Amino acid sequence: MSPTRVRVWDVPTRLLHWLMVVSFAVSWWTGKSGRLEWHRWSGYLVLGLIVFRIYWGFVGGSTARFAAFLRGPRIIASYLRGTWRPVPGHNPLGALSVIALLGLTGVQVALGLFAVDVDGIESGPLSMYVSFETGRAAAEWHETVFDALLWLVALHIIAIAWYRLFRGEHLLSAMIHGKRDLPGDPPSVQAVSAVRLIVGVLLAAAFTWLVIRAFQF
Repeated sequence: MSPTRVRVWDVPTRLLHWLMVVSFAVSWWTGKSGRLEWHRWSGYLVLGLIVFRIYWGFVGGSTARFAAFLRGPRIIASYLRGTWRPVPGHNPLGALSVIALLGLTGVQVALGLFAVDVDGIESGPLSMYVSFETGRAAAEWHETVFDALLWLVALHIIAIAWYRLFRGEHLLSAMIHGKRDLPGDPPSVQAVSAVRLIVGVLLAAAFTWLVIRAFQF
């Protein structure tokens, strides 16, 4: 069966993916170099991106929705046996990777919001709601979870390279131009209206602003 080139990712999903990559790298660099003011703002960007991705997972393009790519153990087993038929979007293992990265990044950001440094000067905006000891524990876990995230990102990159070298699947380029070659005649991603995109951006920005303000007016 000859493959057909179809669009599998909409523009917001691709843009969000690369913004995540850049903001993650900036957060790592600013944290390691002690540029904590920039580190906070990169963290706020990550927070906004996570909020938008959760929103987009329910109302976004067809391949971006959680209902489209989250699958149970039976489908995962079928994929591992090689009997699963490829469809636009994430494969069953890629879906687990997405959820793991999104969840762990969310935990990382949440810990940073409550974190307190040793002298109590550089602290997260929500640290006022916890004790100094709890804030210090959040700061320590913030570093630990980030190390775990680095390993998960490394595994993600290795998986992309493995699919490219051994299965001939161009997962990286698909996240750039949005298209992949799939067997048969699969449907392209079903895009949504610009109104939903604008609503998602506004919701993410509003929630992030509230967090920066520590929910105080």
